[in-house]
Amino acid sequence: MDHSHISSPEDDARLEALGVKSDFDRSMSMLENFALGFTYLSPVVGVYTLFDSSLQTGGSPMIWSYVIAGLGQFLVALIFGEVVSQFPISGGIYPWARRLVGRKWSWVTAWVYVWALFTTIAAVATGAAPFLALLTGAPSTPFITTAIALALIIFSTACNLAGTKLLARVAMFGFVCELVGALFVGGYLLVFHRVNSLGSLLDPMNAAPVNGSYLPAFLAASLLGLFSCYGFEACGDVAEEIPNPGKQIPKAMRMTIYIGVGASIFACAALLLAVPNIPAVISGETPNALSDVLLNAFGSTGTKGVAAIVMVSFMSCVLSLQAAVSRLIYSFSRDRMIPGAKALSRISPHSHVPTTALFVAGLVPSAIAVLGFFAADALTTIVSFAVVGIYVAFQMVVAGALYARFRGWKPSGDFTLGRWGTAINIAALIYGVLAIINILWPRTPDAAWYINYSMLIGLVVVVVSALLYLAVCRPHLRGTTGYADAWLISPRKGR
Repeated sequence: MDHSHISSPEDDARLEALGVKSDFDRSMSMLENFALGFTYLSPVVGVYTLFDSSLQTGGSPMIWSYVIAGLGQFLVALIFGEVVSQFPISGGIYPWARRLVGRKWSWVTAWVYVWALFTTIAAVATGAAPFLALLTGAPSTPFITTAIALALIIFSTACNLAGTKLLARVAMFGFVCELVGALFVGGYLLVFHRVNSLGSLLDPMNAAPVNGSYLPAFLAASLLGLFSCYGFEACGDVAEEIPNPGKQIPKAMRMTIYIGVGASIFACAALLLAVPNIPAVISGETPNALSDVLLNAFGSTGTKGVAAIVMVSFMSCVLSLQAAVSRLIYSFSRDRMIPGAKALSRISPHSHVPTTALFVAGLVPSAIAVLGFFAADALTTIVSFAVVGIYVAFQMVVAGALYARFRGWKPSGDFTLGRWGTAINIAALIYGVLAIINILWPRTPDAAWYINYSMLIGLVVVVVSALLYLAVCRPHLRGTTGYADAWLISPRKGR
């Protein structure tokens, strides 16, 4: 059945002034847009994926990495809010980089980001397998893990292909389930199973060397916060699918940080205060702290209920990730920047979503997941790139915004930071550069070199491939939409 095209003359006129024609439905509300960002950030996925390893590495104070990353990413979200408010174009990071700096910069930014999202989808889908195995009682073998990952990606693709309305509804369902689940599980643990004092959240215990600094251990464990505090950019990836995006999306981005990071801290604190013997976890005697806490608190039947909530979180996270990367591919293709651009930029007349781009957003992560079945070491190297790739792409936009400011850009959307803009932009860039250095820093000095530098290797391969394609095929010369024009657009005289 054909859906009527929902649009806004004012929003369409705004895009037309930017040289863009949209065929999307503007059927997503601000709350649904926020839900998309929240389920992409996914507090439950972040906490439940890295809780054990971060606790073993840095002890209870690792929870403060959420605060640091949350504050830093809030600065980034403010800059993104200014940019999307002036350039509310689908694809987010790619068109922003194009307008702020230029075509070559945007090509590299988008190439890094698209591969980071592909690998993140594969990693999240694969990470869901142990929880589904716990829920169903199936053995967690490599074959079953891969099969579950593929099934999850196929399900997500089918949901996304149905259109923006279903995407928004599933995102809202995932948001409600995840937030209620996190609050219930965390609240129950705090009331009935708290065994540690609040002071333990400041005590590194035996994670800190006797005569050394605790800082290296904390920085190593801080991957928990760094991994969990992004997702707000997905709100901007669907900018052509929400009415009045210049006002609504910056608000949704900030809500994603407030509520998403807040829920992450609450869930993590509840788990930490319920771990009966944290020194044993740090020493490696009790490696499965998360599952031990859940089994002790909820029993085998109750733990399956928790696993069901976790599975909903993983499913909605994959759905949001795939929606984000498909819009990026679509926006990239609309400017004829990649092979197969004509097909990849085609919008379905029925569902008003980029069908071919969504298939690619399902096929490539599926191939990466299958690679893990045959070569686990290769998958580790590829997936390790995911987090640093996202941070690098973010900072290319943040640096681009600062560059544009120095060229004379004065943000003219509905959301601006006014006279604080430059200072916040510089602070966001400093945070992002330090975060990237921390992410790339070798975590296990005794491991093989290719394990220690897997993130850097992945980043170098992706960036070099982007530069080679740029030099040989010169895709930046295609397309007719504006570029490097942020500082040439005069401030608006109101909406």
